[in-house]
Amino acid sequence: MLPLDTLLAPLGVTRDDNLPSMQDIATFAAGCFWGVEETFLQTPGVLTTEVGYAGGTVKDPTYDMVCTGSTGHAEAVQVTFDPEKVSFEDLLKIFFENHDPTTKNRQGPDVGDQYRSAIFFHTADQEIAAKNTMSTLDQSGKFKRSIVTQVSPFTNFYPAEEYHQQYLRKNGLGSCHI
Repeated sequence: MLPLDTLLAPLGVTRDDNLPSMQDIATFAAGCFWGVEETFLQTPGVLTTEVGYAGGTVKDPTYDMVCTGSTGHAEAVQVTFDPEKVSFEDLLKIFFENHDPTTKNRQGPDVGDQYRSAIFFHTADQEIAAKNTMSTLDQSGKFKRSIVTQVSPFTNFYPAEEYHQQYLRKNGLGSCHI
């Protein structure tokens, strides 16, 4: 992705604070999406978040459908960020520091493949960064078990129902189990 300044320069336009920032998207699943969303919302450089369902086979799933574990979706957070302020690698660090990537289909009290650890990459660079980060973490000994985070190409994202969006903030809760 080219910086906005590079794209505008041939047009004789210089960047000012009224122009939108460069944006990129990342999609992560790390258990219940409420706590994951709140963690990313607190990250400087993150512009917006949206909770929803990623990686499944059913079109337009609902929360009730995903909770059955039969749709193949994971509870996920789509993060829109300014790569000039926070890198994808920084987001990966936050992702791996805020859940247990060594438990398959489980985070805290939540069990089922809808709660799996997953990175749904949007670009080849994101895929490489995710795999390199996982390899480095596995070799570091930071975790007692191997990382089981799924790294898959982004195929779909269905926003969750409105009452799930920024759930912890709307309900005056400071955190979830992550």
